[in-house]
Parts: sequence; C-alpha cells; structure tokens
Amino acid sequence: MNTALPGYEDVLAAAGRIRAHAHRTPVLTSRTLDEELGAQVFFKCENLQRMGAFKFRGAFNALSRFDADQRRAGVATFSSGNHAQAIALSARILGMPATIVMPDDAPAAKVAATRGYGGNVVLYDRYKDDREQIGRELAREHGLTLVPPYDHADVIAGQGTAAQELIEEVGALDHLFVPLGGGGLLAGTALAARALAPQCKVYGVEPEAGNDGQQSLRSGAIVHIATPRTIADGAQTQHLGNLTFPIIRAHVDDILTASDAELVACMRFAAERMKLVFEPTGCLGFAAARARREQVRGARVGVIVSGGNVDLARLCELLSR
Repeated sequence: MNTALPGYEDVLAAAGRIRAHAHRTPVLTSRTLDEELGAQVFFKCENLQRMGAFKFRGAFNALSRFDADQRRAGVATFSSGNHAQAIALSARILGMPATIVMPDDAPAAKVAATRGYGGNVVLYDRYKDDREQIGRELAREHGLTLVPPYDHADVIAGQGTAAQELIEEVGALDHLFVPLGGGGLLAGTALAARALAPQCKVYGVEPEAGNDGQQSLRSGAIVHIATPRTIADGAQTQHLGNLTFPIIRAHVDDILTASDAELVACMRFAAERMKLVFEPTGCLGFAAARARREQVRGARVGVIVSGGNVDLARLCELLSR
C-alpha cells in the first residue's frame, strides 16, 4: 500500500477518475435552519451519493487504480457498513470479486446491500474481534488487495472530492463541519478546503462516546480507545490512521463531539423540515454546527452529510424517542 501522504493534486486526480461514476450530489439549504442559527448553512448531501454515502468516492478511486492482476484476484476490506457497500459496488462496476469483513451487529440494510452488490460478507464481533487482523489474514490467504476504510492514500483523495465540489459550487466558507470516524473524509476534506478556501475553519466531529480523534489532536499522538457505544455506527472506530492523523493534525482547526441525543434531533429536523433521511453518523457535522450558533452567527457554514443508510425500523425507533 502507498504510504505517502496524499495532497490536493491527488484529490484533483481522483475527481477525474470518479467523474463518470459518482453522483455530483446536491448542495441543499434550509431557511428554517438559517433563521435558527443566523447563518447561511450549506449541506453537501452525500446521503444521496451512490450506495447512500460518500464512501463510494474513495472506494472507486482506489479500486480504479488496480492493475490487471489485482483486479483478477479481487479486493478485501473491513467496514461497519458504508465502506463495505462502496467497495462491493465499485468492485462490481470494475468486474472484480470483493470480500468484506463486517460486524455482526451492523445495520441489516447495510449488510443486505453489501451482499446485493455482490460482496462476500464475513461477519465478526466488533467488541471482541480485531477486524483489521481478520482482513489482513483473508487478503494474505487468498491473494487479495486490502483497501482499508480510511487509512489509504487513494481513499483519502477520493473522499476529498465531496468538499471540493461543495466549495466549487457555493464559494468560500467560513466554517466546515465534517463527520469523523477514522479520518478519511476529514483528511480529504482538509486537503480540499486548504487549497480552495484557506481561511475556512475545518472541524471534525465524532461521537461524544468515542472521542479518540479529539484526544489525539490534543495530545499530538494517535490515541486508541475501546469500541465506543453510540448510535453513530459509522464512527465506532477505535483510532485515527497513520495517514489520516498527520493530515488532520496539520490542517484541521479542531475536533468536536456530538451526543446521541443531538444526532437524533438532527435526524428529526432533516426528516421533518428537509424531507431527507440522514443516518446518525451523517448528522455529526450538522449537530456540531447547530450546537455552536453563537460561533457561526453571520457566517457561511458548510456541513457534509456523510450518509443516509439507516434501517427504516431503526429510523422510526430513533425518531420516536
């Protein structure tokens, strides 16, 4: 795997590779929210991306760079759901097999979709097993190329295209709030934002129950934690990556947190006022921006909604709280 840190030139290259396959997702606004915060808020709706999340961008960019032998053997990965679907769909488009390690408590819709795209799903216990070790062993045993969900230069570059599109469409921003799990989206976003809107303050937002990124940024070294218990299943990571952390440390202004209750409130707002489905993880940036109304008053604010993959039964349960 390429261990060199990607730069904005890699984001531009990724944009060219994925252009014919990824959706250029819409940027939406809410007059109600703008009035509530006294700001202009622009939502980059990656919940409307292919397979329902930004992950398609990085996955397709990475797999499109495989050589003939790698495509013939196939790809392996590990994921709580969205990267799993993205790899499975990208592999199907590019004509290669995909083996995906997923937690046994992943949302049923995400597992079904991954299998529906043709992925071979291997389940594990996220609270007991090491998914990275399982993925490495499968790749070694079967000659597969491992593409992890965030700590991969081509994945990071692909994820950065969402922020690139946002800023190109709406212009410079004052603040940009981004969901944070392992850091692929945040690192790619930071590269794009620093190139296109250097004065913009970039914030990563992770679950209150799992603030390893916040601890890492404060301490200057990657902090490892136990798997957090949160409804934001896409951000139940235990640590940042060796590639994502240095980019985040160099280019991100701060890392914030949001509670599960705040995520549910934002899901409800999206459903009631915007007629959109946001998954809990997808609301992390939204929740942080909404909680900092004094800080963002009068500003132009970007929010990346990372995904919309949530079981309907789970959605109803959360919104009825």
